[in-house]
Amino acid sequence: MASAPPAWSPERLPPLASALQEFGPGLRYALRLPPDQGIDTPVFVAIHGISRNALDHFNAFAGLAQSRQAIVIAPLFDAAGFPDYQRLGRRGLGPRADLALIALVDDVLASCGLRSRKLHLFGHSGGAQFTHRFVIAHPQRVARYAISAAGWYTFPDESADYPYGLREPPDGLDMTGQQRFLSVPGCVFVGMRDQRRGPSLRQRERVDTQQGTTRIERAMRWTAAMNSRARALGLPEPVQLRRLPDAGHSFSGLVRRAGLHEQAWEFLLGRGRCRPGSIAA
Repeated sequence: MASAPPAWSPERLPPLASALQEFGPGLRYALRLPPDQGIDTPVFVAIHGISRNALDHFNAFAGLAQSRQAIVIAPLFDAAGFPDYQRLGRRGLGPRADLALIALVDDVLASCGLRSRKLHLFGHSGGAQFTHRFVIAHPQRVARYAISAAGWYTFPDESADYPYGLREPPDGLDMTGQQRFLSVPGCVFVGMRDQRRGPSLRQRERVDTQQGTTRIERAMRWTAAMNSRARALGLPEPVQLRRLPDAGHSFSGLVRRAGLHEQAWEFLLGRGRCRPGSIAA
């Protein structure tokens, strides 16, 4: 007997899976609304990487949304409109992607007659860069976050300039609230075959020295830095690290080989922890 198709299979997707709606200049989105929305309806947002495969993210997660009757939003930040979205949008490099996402989410909720609420946020690769920086900048807007395969990170270091650290962030961003962003639970996923130093990986002496030479090493160092800083402030360790064996970098490959979408969903909206084998570095 043939096995059932996986949750991300096109046969299991809702009608909007192949459609993107316009929101504003340079920003479109895919949306899945549950039949009923209320005060407890969670909002799940998936942020794409530089390949801008927003529909792949939507397709992976929309099939899981029934388990929690969640709203699923997958924005698409256009390359021309938001060239610096991974770093939230610095002066002279396009509009602020973080503010655009907040406006999009609030508009979707308002159209459903719902009030604003904290997000369950996922990001892959360049989207992982956006996601953890969004958490640092807007911790009050995030319930939990999960990131996978980030190329590099913003460290909880007031002596290093943004985006390497917290000093001199983009205009209008307050990154001084370490007690707040270090209180948001997060989970970092990285494939153990994701060691290639290709053109999409930031390769500068400064980042190699601070963070390591591969995505694996950088994930480990950032997780350790976040947890160390939290301990120094008397907080529980907020970030878990999950190594994915036999998995590389691509989002679709991580979904197929490691069930990344299911693991991230479980952490964000399920039992609340990564699967056994998680490492709190």
